[in-house]
Amino acid sequence: MANKRQGGRPRRSASPRTVAAGTSGGKPAGKKPASTSTAKRSRGDETGEAAASTVVPGPFRLGAVEGATPGKWIRVWNERMPRSPLELVPIPVAGQRAGLDTVDAALVRLPIDKSGLHIITLYDEVAVVVMSIDSDLTAADELDPVDLAGEVLIRPADDVLGFTASETIAPVFAPPETTEDAVATVAAGTGIIVVPMSLARLHHRKDVAYRPLRGGPISTVALAWDADRANALVDTFVGIVRGRTANSSR
Repeated sequence: MANKRQGGRPRRSASPRTVAAGTSGGKPAGKKPASTSTAKRSRGDETGEAAASTVVPGPFRLGAVEGATPGKWIRVWNERMPRSPLELVPIPVAGQRAGLDTVDAALVRLPIDKSGLHIITLYDEVAVVVMSIDSDLTAADELDPVDLAGEVLIRPADDVLGFTASETIAPVFAPPETTEDAVATVAAGTGIIVVPMSLARLHHRKDVAYRPLRGGPISTVALAWDADRANALVDTFVGIVRGRTANSSR
């Protein structure tokens, strides 16, 4: 017969044996195991997430004095830490040191009692003069302290600059409790106030205007937190503020 060699023994097929993909030596195929690096990376990610949730489950409480602008950092936090909500907590500038005891970290205005704190300086704000829209001071694009001679200089109880100028007039009434109240007083044409630009923008009204004050005091905004109460969430926010990427190391 055609499929037998001489001597009567059957001849084996000359075609090679086919092995299913993923098998070795003809053994039944199974699921392809993950590579060692992938497996380690997966275990490491799970361990890291578990550790973070175990140590500090959140939320992360961020304090902020009036006028501070943490929006860009909060947006990054929400993208990177969807499982750890961030709570923004307003704190009064007059009580910002005590306010740090109620939050994980806070945006504060310097100076502040630095004992026991870690502090990162963030940015400086220029001072502006806020006046009534009908004031003659609005004729200038910028003002010098000498331009304020004869003006009633109002300093609210929550004043953050402590600005004084020679030949300005002290008000005969008690200082307003807040900057917002002071702006309302200024709108009536009673006087002027000098504040960081962010506060002028925050409390802006149609009946007031503001102009930059050349040579005026600078207000520095900083991130501060209690050194003894630092945690993984604080470290994460500090990294965001310092511009670290999601994959960069500390």
